[in-house]
Amino acid sequence: MWKSEIINRKLARGFTLTELLLVVALIAMMAGVGGSYGVGTYKRLMVERTARQLLVTATYARIMAIEQQRPYEMLLDAGNRGFLLTTTEMDPQTGQTERIIVRDYYCRPVQFEGDIRFEDVKVEIATAESAEGADMEQKVVFLPNGSAESAVLQLGDGKSHYTLAVVAATGKATLYAGTAQNVDTVSVDLDLQ
Repeated sequence: MWKSEIINRKLARGFTLTELLLVVALIAMMAGVGGSYGVGTYKRLMVERTARQLLVTATYARIMAIEQQRPYEMLLDAGNRGFLLTTTEMDPQTGQTERIIVRDYYCRPVQFEGDIRFEDVKVEIATAESAEGADMEQKVVFLPNGSAESAVLQLGDGKSHYTLAVVAATGKATLYAGTAQNVDTVSVDLDLQ
């Protein structure tokens, strides 16, 4: 009889099926809440990364336009799927200039992932050269003298928003967290400075 008492005590210390199911349900609920929080954070970080790539592309375009002494154009995809940088280069064999897509260590075409898109685009066309093809494609032109077309580009996924502002007089690009309504289109009067 002494053996049966020991066995009964060992069995009494276990968990019931209901207790085990309750613990599993609680763990599943906590994982669900944590997972949805993680997905939201991931989407926000994707928007931020794409916005930083847009800033790097604009900064690189200004630097290269000055250094190479030829215009660089940041083209915004009409299908709202991304952006890329182009310039013109002379073909040594034919002697004609051709438009090329800039692909190097610092700059490459960017395709949007997920729900990321241009939510608002305002570009003030400053030169006659860029006005010719303005109705065909949206672009921001960076000129060899360091200036550019004034632009405000809002990028987002419906929840997270970043806005890039390009100042016409200096060609400098600045990235802001938030919508384009919070960013004033800056025009600099150099005579006042």
